[in-house]
Amino acid sequence: MPVAIPADRPAIDPYPLSPYVAWAGNRNRNTILKAFQELFPKTGDALELASGSGMHINYFAPHFPQLRFQPSDYNSEVFDSIKAKRAEAGNANVADPIAIDLTSAETWPDPKDKLYDAIFVINLFQVAPVAIIDGIAQVAARVLKNDGLLAIYGPFKVAGAYTTESNEAFDNEILAANVPEWGLKDVSDLERAANKHGVVLKKRVDGLPCNNFILVFGKA
Repeated sequence: MPVAIPADRPAIDPYPLSPYVAWAGNRNRNTILKAFQELFPKTGDALELASGSGMHINYFAPHFPQLRFQPSDYNSEVFDSIKAKRAEAGNANVADPIAIDLTSAETWPDPKDKLYDAIFVINLFQVAPVAIIDGIAQVAARVLKNDGLLAIYGPFKVAGAYTTESNEAFDNEILAANVPEWGLKDVSDLERAANKHGVVLKKRVDGLPCNNFILVFGKA
């Protein structure tokens, strides 16, 4: 039996300021926050890659008052949204967004400027090529502290298989758009690519809604 799509869910649109992204972000933010409260350090610096509208980083920041958050995105068009959400929430611990293109090494942060205790990425890989993990892993290899963590949240396949019927239905919906590189990625593919850069999978946090995962990587 096909899995029903919630009536209030907008059509899939990966643009960071789209109604769909806002709907998905609001739906899962509390679950992610609870997991991050167990994973993240209480103090230090955290870098978000592909921050989009800034909805997640500005929602998390008040819950980590001693943690300094750095938003980033390749698309400078979203920077005003990130800043507006920061002002609305009064988040003094969220820095101005910086431009990071995960496919362009010249945009990656310099380890001489700052090292991070945590790097995180949320809901990226279903609408991004698996090759993006190369950029993420290389950024982590450059600017993640030796005992820091890289957390990647989203839906994934495991050993080539769907973990739930709902994830299979979601993937079929994404694939129906016929956009190259869209679709659920396999955990093993991310792990294999990250390993080339000295970044290894340390933990897989499951039991999350919609059977999403948080993949926790660190330096080997």
